[in-house]
Amino acid sequence: MAAEPAHLPSTRSTQPAQGGLRGRLWVAFVLQIAAISVATLLSVYGAWVVLRDVLIQNALVQEAGHYWERLERDPGAEVPDTFNMHGYLARDGDVSTVPEALRGFAPQSYHSVSLRGSSALVYVSEPDAKRHPDLRGRLYLVFEQEQVDRLALWFGFVPLTMVLVVIYITTWLTYRVSRRAVSPVIWLAGQVRAFDPKKPDLASLEPASLPRDADEDIQVLASAIHGFASRLEEFIERERNFTRDASHELRSPITVIKVAADVLLEEEQISQFGQRSAQRIRRAIRDMEALIEAFLILAREADVGLPEEDFVVSEIVDEEVDRAQDLVRGKPVEVRLVREADFALHAPPKVLSVMLSNLLRNACAYTNEGSVTVTLGRHFVRVEDTGVGMSEDVLDKVGRQPFFRGDQAATRGGHGVGLTIVRRLSDRFGWPVEMTSKLGVGTRATIRFPNPQEV
Repeated sequence: MAAEPAHLPSTRSTQPAQGGLRGRLWVAFVLQIAAISVATLLSVYGAWVVLRDVLIQNALVQEAGHYWERLERDPGAEVPDTFNMHGYLARDGDVSTVPEALRGFAPQSYHSVSLRGSSALVYVSEPDAKRHPDLRGRLYLVFEQEQVDRLALWFGFVPLTMVLVVIYITTWLTYRVSRRAVSPVIWLAGQVRAFDPKKPDLASLEPASLPRDADEDIQVLASAIHGFASRLEEFIERERNFTRDASHELRSPITVIKVAADVLLEEEQISQFGQRSAQRIRRAIRDMEALIEAFLILAREADVGLPEEDFVVSEIVDEEVDRAQDLVRGKPVEVRLVREADFALHAPPKVLSVMLSNLLRNACAYTNEGSVTVTLGRHFVRVEDTGVGMSEDVLDKVGRQPFFRGDQAATRGGHGVGLTIVRRLSDRFGWPVEMTSKLGVGTRATIRFPNPQEV
C-alpha cells in the first residue's frame, strides 16, 4: 500500500470577504483627508524654515554689508535698531556692549539663541578686509524669533488653513455625492444577499422597486438580476420535478426486474447458465439502485430529501459487506469485516450506504484474488483490497474526472462514476475520504467522520 494518502478533491469554493462600497468610500475619504493634512503641515513647516533660515538670514547678511559701508562713510554711524532687529558693535575687541550669550560666536555665522527670555536669530559679521581695509570690529545683528513666527502664522498657517478648510468641505461634498451615487448599487447588493433560492421573492428584484435616484445603468443591472432570478426559480422547480418523477418512475421498473430475477433463481428447472444470468441481473439491479440513489441525492441542490436520524454505523457496514459477497461469487476473493470499534452518526443512513457500496463495488471488481477487508474504527470506515492497484497518475484522476477509467478498467465493467459519486457525497456531508494505492499491490480508501457519537 502507498504510504501517503491522497484526498479526493473537494468542489467547495470559498469566497473572500469583501468590504462594502460605503466602507471603501469612507476609507478613501479618510486617507485623502490625512494625505492633505500631512501635505499641508509639511508645506507650512517648509515655508517657516525657508522664512527663518533663508529669507531672514539673507536679509541680515545684506543689512550687515550695508552697515559696514555706512560705517566707512560715517565712523559715528549707529548700529541698526528697528522694531524687528537691533545690533551690537564690538570695536577693537571690546565686547562689553555685547550680551554675554553672543560673545562666543564666530564671525560670519548664523545662530538661533534664547536672549532675554525669548528666541532670536543672530548673525555675526566682520567687515570684508578687501572692501573695507580700514574698518575693525564685529557686528551682532539680532532678529526677534517671535516676528518670524508671526510672519509664518499670518503668511503661512492662515492662508493654508483656509485652503485646507475649503479642500475638506469639497472632499466631504464629493464623498456625499459619491455615496448617494452608489447607494442604489448597495441597495441592490443587499437585495441579492437576502435572496433565498428556496423561497425566492422576485418582487424585491424588480426594477420598479429600485430607489428613485437609480440611474439607467442600475436599472439595467436590476433587470438582468431579476431575469436571472426568474430563470433560477424555473431551474429549481424543474430540478424538484425531475427528482420527484425520477424517484418514482425509475424505482418501479427496477423493482419489477428485481422480483423477476428472484423468481427465476427460485425455479428448480432453470439451467446453470440461466442461474448465472439471473445472478448477473440481480447484481446489476443492485448497482443500478445504488446509482439511482446517489444521483437523486446529488441532484438536489441543498436539501438531500432524505431524513436525518441517529444510526449505528456498524448496521450499515454489516449490510453492505453482506451485499458485497455476491460481487465476488466465483472468485478466490474473501470479503471480511474487522470491527475495531463502533460509533453512531446523525445523518441520512442511505448516504453512507451509497458511499460504502461504491467503494466495495470498486474493490471487488478490481480484485482477482486475495481479500477485500472492511475495517470499522473509532471514527472511520476503511475499505482495503489486494487488487490490481493504481499508479499515482491514475489515483490523481479518479474521483476528479467523471467517467475516467484506469488501464485495468476496460474488462471490468462500470462507467467510471463510482469514485466521483463518493467524492461529491463526501464533500456534501463533510466526511473526508483518503485514498492510497500501489500498482500491483492494492488500494485503500478511508472515510473519516469528524463528529462521531458514542454508541
